[in-house]
Amino acid sequence: MTINFSPLSEEPRFLMEAKLTPVQGHRFQPTGFPDLGHATYDSPDGGKVVLVESAQSMANRLETVCWDENNNDWVQPLKGLPIIKVADENGEALTNSLLEAHRLNSPYILEGKDKSVFNILKERLANMEQGRVDLRELAKVLLEFDTNALLHGIFLAKKDLAGGRLRLPRVLSAFIEAQGANVAASGGVKNDSVDPSGDTSKGFGNVPFSRDEWVAQEITAFFNIDLRQIRSFGLGAEVEKLLITLAFFKIRKFLIEGLRLRTACDLHLDSNGIKITRPEGFDLPTLAELEAELPEIIQTVGDKGLFGDTRVHTVKFSK
Repeated sequence: MTINFSPLSEEPRFLMEAKLTPVQGHRFQPTGFPDLGHATYDSPDGGKVVLVESAQSMANRLETVCWDENNNDWVQPLKGLPIIKVADENGEALTNSLLEAHRLNSPYILEGKDKSVFNILKERLANMEQGRVDLRELAKVLLEFDTNALLHGIFLAKKDLAGGRLRLPRVLSAFIEAQGANVAASGGVKNDSVDPSGDTSKGFGNVPFSRDEWVAQEITAFFNIDLRQIRSFGLGAEVEKLLITLAFFKIRKFLIEGLRLRTACDLHLDSNGIKITRPEGFDLPTLAELEAELPEIIQTVGDKGLFGDTRVHTVKFSK
C-alpha cells in the first residue's frame, strides 16, 4: 500500500513530539558537555529543564539505526542508496559518509592520498567558484554521492570547492528535553582491595566520587522535518518522497531501537506517546509500512538515473 503524503504537500514543516520514560526506575543520565556538564535552563513557566540529547548527537543516532555494522552496508530496506565507503591501506572497512562526523566532508574522504572523490566534486562544482552558489546543483550532486547528506545537512569547508561556501542546513533535526527536572545525587567508591591507600594519581587506592543523575516529570523527543527545504532542492516528486520516507524511517527506527542513549539513560516510548503538531491529523506511518515502501522508491529513483552510474564509491585512506 502506497503511503499518502498529500497532507504534507503544502506544509513548510513536519513537527512531532514523542513522550519517553526510563525503562526502569525514574532516574536517567543526560548528555554532558566539556566545561559545562549537564545543560540546564529554566522553562518559560519557571520549571527546570535539562537537555537529555543534543541536536548534533541526535543526528548521529538517527543515522546509526540505518547502518548494518555486521555487513558494512545499509540495513535491508535502505540498500541501494548511494554512499561513500572508506577502506584502509589493507582494503578493510574503515568508515563511511553516513557515520563520519562531517559526512562527505570527512578528512578520511577528502584529505587522504586518494583524491578520486575530491576531484569529482571539484569538477562537478567547478562553476561555483565565483558568484552565487547553486544549491540545487549541490543537492543534485549530494543525491548521487551521499543521499543521506540531504537530510543531515553538510558544510564542504574546502577552499578548492567553491571557496568553502557549499553548505546545506539540516532537513531532519531532533533533540530530547526533560521538563520539571531535578538532580538525583548519589555517589560511589572505586575500590582497591590490594592497597586502599595507594597513589590515586596513578590509579591505585580507594577513590570516592559523586554522581548526578536526574528525575523529571516529563521527557520529550522533538522532531522537525523541513519540508520546504526538501522541495527547494528541485529534485522532483520521487526524490521528495524518498527523502520524506527516509526521514520517517529514521524517526520510527530510532524510537524502537535507538533509545539506549547511555548506560544510565535507557528510555522507551510511552504507549500512545507520539503527538504530531503539524500538520494536525496526519498519522505517522508505521515502521513496517516504511520498510515496505522504501525499496520500491529507491528503485524508482535509481531507474531514473538520479543516483548516477555508481552508488558506492570507495576511497582508500592513507595519510
